[in-house]
Amino acid sequence: MKSFASFIFVCITSLFFSFSALSADTEQAKLFLERLSQSLRQLNFNTSFVVVKNNHAEPYHWLHGVIEKQNNETVNEVANKDNIELEILALLNGPRRDTLRINNTVSYIEPEYAPYSISSEQISGPIPTVFGRDVSILENNYHFVSVGKNRVLGRAAQLIRIVPKDAHRFGYWLWLDQQSGLLLKLAIITRKGKLLEQIQFTHLEITDTISENLRQLEVTELPKVIDITAQQKITDLAWQVNWLPSGFEPIKSNRHRINTNKQAVEFMLFNDGLVDISVYVNPSEDKQRAIGFANDGATLVLNQVINNIEVSVVGKIPLETAKKIVSSVNFNRKPVTP
Repeated sequence: MKSFASFIFVCITSLFFSFSALSADTEQAKLFLERLSQSLRQLNFNTSFVVVKNNHAEPYHWLHGVIEKQNNETVNEVANKDNIELEILALLNGPRRDTLRINNTVSYIEPEYAPYSISSEQISGPIPTVFGRDVSILENNYHFVSVGKNRVLGRAAQLIRIVPKDAHRFGYWLWLDQQSGLLLKLAIITRKGKLLEQIQFTHLEITDTISENLRQLEVTELPKVIDITAQQKITDLAWQVNWLPSGFEPIKSNRHRINTNKQAVEFMLFNDGLVDISVYVNPSEDKQRAIGFANDGATLVLNQVINNIEVSVVGKIPLETAKKIVSSVNFNRKPVTP
């Protein structure tokens, strides 16, 4: 009997230390992610990275800097801020695509459109914007795990895993520079460990002062800010999505035409803090069409036609998740043609 009691004591003690170790790993991971967020907002860095998916690589150049604003100084009509935050993200292959930011004004330079600006505190690009914000918003749906040290880009790195709490999302692995806290590598992984997409940094330079390119941006007059509040509000549509993974909230919905064929499209966007899911509905010439899908790295595009209505789901989500979302779309009436 004494031996059995000792066995129970050893088991309970082992479980206690296992939970304590897991809790410590979680807290350490969260601290690293919080440091990443601070570094992305506060450091002056000049870096390059490639997005690798489907055996194809897209190279980017990324500049970020912060300068202290002197009293009574105004830059591009940005006032009442202690610092001026500057950022440039440029796609290096193909037609020139530059994204510029001065504090909460983001400008887009693209060949298909006239330059324009929107009000935003962050650039939307290959790296999820949540990494520059409060990562605690992810805790309801993801675990944070500190795994161990590695070496990336010749620098000591800490591997942090963002592990989904359900089977409806992918995992994210982040290798963070131990010296600066900045991102050195990112991978999107299935629950079975298959690599879908990765971002590999090829150059990282951290400086005390901002680069010359950012100094030129500081005195550049950006395009006029357009009002997108009407596009961001929730529009009453002819249908609804009855199922989404937990934590996904509606961000916006609208009704518009696609320029290429003037076809009417209704659209809803959902987000869980890390991942976007877009759902599109539009009339189709086909009466019925079975589910079809294609992958672009971690991004899945899935569509189905039922009763002359096409429903499409786009997002960095597993196939079964997208199928379940499509099946949950319920129509109150046929989509309106604007």
